[in-house]
Amino acid sequence: MYIEHLALWCRDLERMRAFYELYFGAISNEKYINTKKQFESYFLSFEQGPRLEIMQMNSIPAHSNDVYAQFTGLIHFAVSVGSEEKVNALTERLRSDGYEVVGEPRWTGDGYYESVVFDPEQNRIEITN
Repeated sequence: MYIEHLALWCRDLERMRAFYELYFGAISNEKYINTKKQFESYFLSFEQGPRLEIMQMNSIPAHSNDVYAQFTGLIHFAVSVGSEEKVNALTERLRSDGYEVVGEPRWTGDGYYESVVFDPEQNRIEITN
């Protein structure tokens, strides 16, 4: 058994696709469009691990959670980049490109070297070694 994919509702599907392609090397499939439901999505594949489905449908409301607060439910997903140096480099690249770093690079008590950043729609991503 394994996790096949995770899904995120998005407000700007194309911006989110471009972000994950540029910074995390995602490969996108062709856009799926269901005109009856006014639903659009992409599946993003990575070198290893589960895929990420990004979806957009105008009838889905924006979340009302404070993006800085912790809450129950899915709070983040982690992407391994392979080394401490790569965590530092990607974190600094995202920061210099205007993305918010909400957790500076550090060693955690559970053995990861990681940082935490927001994607364009304030989803938390742990960048790990």
